[in-house]
Amino acid sequence: MKDVNERHRNFFQDVYAVVRLVPPGRVTTYGAIAHYLGSRSAARTVGWAMQSAHTFSGDEFVPCHRVINRNGMLTGKQFFGSPTAMQEALEAEGLVVQEDQVQNFKDKFWDPSLELQA
Repeated sequence: MKDVNERHRNFFQDVYAVVRLVPPGRVTTYGAIAHYLGSRSAARTVGWAMQSAHTFSGDEFVPCHRVINRNGMLTGKQFFGSPTAMQEALEAEGLVVQEDQVQNFKDKFWDPSLELQA
C-alpha cells in the first residue's frame, strides 16, 4: 500500500497534467479538475496541489493562475508572489478581472470533462 504522501504526489501530478492543458485566456475550477480526475469531492485537495505546485511539479511550469473557484473568484491569489500577481497573469492572457473576479466567467470557463473527451 502506498503511503499518504505518495498518493497525494500522484494525485497532485495528475492535477498538474490537467492544469497544463488549460489554454491561455481560459480558466478552470478546483472542482472541475477534481471531477475530471474522478474525485468530485477533492476540490480542496486540488487547491492544495496548486499551493504545492512549486514543490511537486518538477521543472515543468504549471499555470496555477488559471485555476479559480466555482464563482470565478481568485481565491488562490495569496499564494503568488504579490497580491496582484495572479490577476496580472490572467490579464496578460486577455482576461478581465475586477474585484478579484474573472469577468465573463462562463465564457472563459474551460471544463476538462468536456474539453478532454476522447
